[in-house]
Order: sequence, then structure tokens, then C-alpha cells
Amino acid sequence: MFCGLLFTYNIHSQDIKGLIFDLADVRFELTYDSDSLQVYDINIKQPLDHNDLSKGYFHQRAVLFHRDIDKPVIMNTSGYGLSRRPNELVEFLQCNYLTIEHRYFGESKPENMEWEYLNLQQVTADLHKINETFKSIYRGKWISTGISKGGQTTIYYRYFYPDDVVLSIPYVAPLNESFEDKRIYKFLDEVGTKACRTAIEEYQQNLFKMKAQILPLAKWYSKGKGLEFGYLESFEKAFEFAVLEYPFSFWQWGHKCENIPIKSDDLEAHLDHLLEVVGFDFYGDKSMALYAPHYYQAASQMGYYGYESKGFKKCLHQVGKNPSAAFYPKDAVIKPDISLNRKVLKWLDEGVDNILYIYGELDTWTATGVKEANGKNSKKFVIEGAHHGNARMNNMPDSMQNEFKQYIRRALN
Repeated sequence: MFCGLLFTYNIHSQDIKGLIFDLADVRFELTYDSDSLQVYDINIKQPLDHNDLSKGYFHQRAVLFHRDIDKPVIMNTSGYGLSRRPNELVEFLQCNYLTIEHRYFGESKPENMEWEYLNLQQVTADLHKINETFKSIYRGKWISTGISKGGQTTIYYRYFYPDDVVLSIPYVAPLNESFEDKRIYKFLDEVGTKACRTAIEEYQQNLFKMKAQILPLAKWYSKGKGLEFGYLESFEKAFEFAVLEYPFSFWQWGHKCENIPIKSDDLEAHLDHLLEVVGFDFYGDKSMALYAPHYYQAASQMGYYGYESKGFKKCLHQVGKNPSAAFYPKDAVIKPDISLNRKVLKWLDEGVDNILYIYGELDTWTATGVKEANGKNSKKFVIEGAHHGNARMNNMPDSMQNEFKQYIRRALN
């Protein structure tokens, strides 16, 4: 009924409700309504296996920020649970925004976690279905974007469905060449100043030397937080992982070198700093369960990072040599296959138009980011001094931000 009307007059905000109502496999609830913006909570019925509908279905959550059907639509290809905060690009373009929860995260999961259906082919097929569904309403051009693992998803989505969007903007997105991408180690050996890198290593060594004294304090803290460590089987193992993780998280989240404790500082100072930069909840059972889908994807298809342990061999009693940081579910059968990443890297090297990468100079994940942007109206932007949490368009220097916006305008014209 509505399709014939779409091209005869402009549909204003108050008309969108009826259009969404007519969409197949979509349930919705209006949660905010004003003259210039409507917000809808969306549930989309998705096949567990897009190649075999007999496998069953699940419902995927999304939030739609609607302004006008003639404006562009930004898809946020989240790599994790549902994020309700609009991307910074929405304010710049004053456009529609559709933010989508990743399959197997949050409430977007099947009744039984059949891990074999958590793969990038199925993930991007979810996004393609949503794109096709809402394109029956929106007449503007489409952009996909995502941050971190969501940025990776943006790249994979463009690879499998190159015609769904006119522009892709992945933020701080790694694209790993192997399951233990050793470019991470090289980055950590070179980032920042030598003095800062030395202070980081000395702090790790001090933590291990203080382990017998610091463990009771750390256990007391963790018990107070209600943390349990059944997955890792011992708190001491969590402590060893946290110390090995320290340099990765230090640079990823932009901590300051002058805040690193020195040997003469007391136990509490050493523990407080470790809690600030890494934290033991990262290794607790709740966190392991929350990020189990992420670790499964890392271990089976996307690749990840490991911990360089050569300088700490005598200090490690629970953790083995060069352990992986991917703590995948114990009930999952892992069949590692990195071949998709190699295909995507080759595809990017050959040139992809209208893809803009944003990275932070100090972010550890920049080590495994794309090397360069090949293709018309494509570019890699690296923000000096930025890290994983603040490498954003709004934090670019004025000249870089103006250039970045020009690339976006060209893609939308």
C-alpha cells in the first residue's frame, strides 16, 4: 500500500510509523517522538542460518533514529551488544541512524548457542537483510560505520555486500593477518619513548616480584567486587594474565607514562594502577561470559593477539608460554580458519572506493590496522596522540577534520 506513495510526495516524520508497520519480520516500539526526531526500538526476525531457513530463527535488536526518508542513513555495525548512543557522524550529517546489535550478543541470540552459526558470513547476511528491509523506506544514501570490532564488521560487511552502502567508515579497526598477530609485539617495542617502555617493563617486573604480597590485597579487592574466576580456575592465573596484558591496555586506552609506579612506591600504588589500566574483572567469569562470542570469533575466524612472555618466564607459574588473549567458550569446537582475512586484505590492496579509516597513533590495535587505503575517495586517517577511545572525527585537528568531511561529502554527492 505504501510503496506506491513513496515516490509521489515527501513522507514526513509522523508517517514513518505506518511504513515500519508494513515491514516484514519487523517488530517495533516508538520510544521518543518530537517534530524533528523519532526513535524506535526495533526487533528483526533473522534466520540462524541464512542458507538454511529450517535451522530456525532469532530476533536481532536495533534502534532507529528517524529524521527524514530523504536524508542519508548511517548503519552502526556494532561488534558487540546494542549501543544506543548515536555516532558522531549523525550530528555532522543530521541524518537517520540505525544502530544494530551483533548476533549472539546481548538479547540478539538464539535459544541455544550453536557456535558454528557465529561466523562473518552469517553476521554480514544479518546486516544485508536489515539494509534491504529499510531501503524500502529510505531514499537517501547509506553509510556503514563501527568502532573497534564494529569497525572490523564494517569492513567485512562491505566485502560481502559491496553495493549495500556508498561509504564505509571503520574506526580503530584491526584486520589481523594471523591468530597471533605478531605485529602487536613490534608495535609495543617501538611505541612512545624508550623511557616509557622501560618504565612499563620495570613495573611488570615489580608486580611479579611483589606477587606474594600483592595477591592477598588483590584477592580481597576481587572478593569485595563479587568476582569469580572459575573459567581461569585460579585467581593467581588472572593476576598473571593481568600483568601480561598491562602494556597492551596501557597504550590502547591512552594512559600517561608519568603515572606508572616505580619500585619504591607501596603495594597499594602498584595494585591501584593495575586495577586502573587492566582490572581483574576483565578476567572474571561474568566478563568471560559476556565476551564469549567475541573470543569465539577471534579464535575461529578473525584472529587476535597473544602475550609475549619471554621476559617473564621465571615469573609465570599458571600461564604458559605466549598465551592467547582469546578466552573462547569451553563448550565451543574451534576450527581456526584465517583465510577470510587474507581474502579481505587482498581485496583492500586491490583498491576499494569510498572507504575511510580512522586510527589513533598510540592505539595498540593500530598495529594490525590496514596498511593504506587504495581506491578512489578512500583514505587512512591517523590521529596523532590518539588512542582507541578517542580516535574520532571530532578529535581530529581542524585541517584533518575538514579533509575528512570533504571525503564524506564527495561520497554522498
